[in-house]
Amino acid sequence: MNRLQLAHVLRAASRIGQDQDILVIGSQAILGTFDEDDLPDEATASIEADIAFLDDPGRVKADRVEGAIGEFSDFHSMNGFYAEGIHIETAVLPVGWKDRLVTWDLQSSRPSHPHFLEPHDLAISKLIAGREKDVAFVDALIMHRLIDLPTLIERAHLIEEGETLRRHRVITHLSGYTR
Repeated sequence: MNRLQLAHVLRAASRIGQDQDILVIGSQAILGTFDEDDLPDEATASIEADIAFLDDPGRVKADRVEGAIGEFSDFHSMNGFYAEGIHIETAVLPVGWKDRLVTWDLQSSRPSHPHFLEPHDLAISKLIAGREKDVAFVDALIMHRLIDLPTLIERAHLIEEGETLRRHRVITHLSGYTR
């Protein structure tokens, strides 16, 4: 997915959810910080944008987005990409992530006012998920020096206490880069 495609998803999601404050929470959040031309292929391979709303306690807006422009929708068939409507609590994120959100002011995404996970917070959430594609995503960002290893380790220590096993797994993975 590229920034223009993501902007299209954001416009549609904003209208469907009747809310401008959208959070891009999955791998495509990296496009809030970097242009796709500056990213390795692993970072833009997904055709899905994980979309959440900052104010959606009952997940009503996310469900509307999922139904209208989600996987296998007419939107997906017509464009070749789609949105997955999710709730913020789906991701395990480091403490303080909301204070580090990234925004952009691209005309092409209006009326939405998108927010994106900061790249290090995004990487930590991907490593916590632990799927092979998520680890490859983070490894590519590290190898291309788009994210900083000491910052990642610092953020890993900010994972909530209730996630001790996953925090340990992430720190162990990251320590492999320092050898």
